[in-house]
Amino acid sequence: MTRIKICGITRAEDALAAAHCGADAIGLVFYERSPRHVDIAQAAQLAAALPPFVSVVGLFVNAAEAFVREALAQVPLDLLQFHGDESPEFCAQFAKPYLKAIRVKAGVDLLQCASDFRTAKGLLLDAHVEGIPGGTGATFDWSLIPPHLPLPVILSGGLAAENAAAAIKQVRPYAVDVSSGVESGGVESGGVESGGVEAGKKIKDAAKIAAFINEVKRIDVQLSR
Repeated sequence: MTRIKICGITRAEDALAAAHCGADAIGLVFYERSPRHVDIAQAAQLAAALPPFVSVVGLFVNAAEAFVREALAQVPLDLLQFHGDESPEFCAQFAKPYLKAIRVKAGVDLLQCASDFRTAKGLLLDAHVEGIPGGTGATFDWSLIPPHLPLPVILSGGLAAENAAAAIKQVRPYAVDVSSGVESGGVESGGVESGGVEAGKKIKDAAKIAAFINEVKRIDVQLSR
């Protein structure tokens, strides 16, 4: 069955909505330039709000080693996700399972990436948008993914309930990762809201989370027949 990660969580109610709908993991973004950024204290609160058996993934973009270690010391992260230009040696030094995100475009050798990052638990494949490390809502050409990558594929980039079935049918990924595709289209407009969210943060839509997860489960059942 296809695993599901809801990334860019900034509010406790969104974390709980993802968990209650059946998400396997949530993603917390420790990248200050992202509209989904949370600081370490907020991340700790969000992780504490989750029920059992939901993994917490920490997303970093060219972060300092000391910052990653600080986050690990204060937040119960199950998995690290590196979205920048980190080396395999950098990613592997924290004694914690990790994913390496690769922004896919023509000319990117994913087999070489899998070889370089052989210590990763999987490759998260995202759309390449110049100057933006992720969360763009853009899709990419799924036919660029080799059929037999030696690492599990976590498919990301522009996924939503409307294209989840097509993506899973074509790629057959280990997991799917969604962020903008389950957002309300609005942002927090008040002061600090539930879960310590500041104004301007992207927020999730519980109905869209449910629709996405239901669609993934539906196509999984269909493909298993």
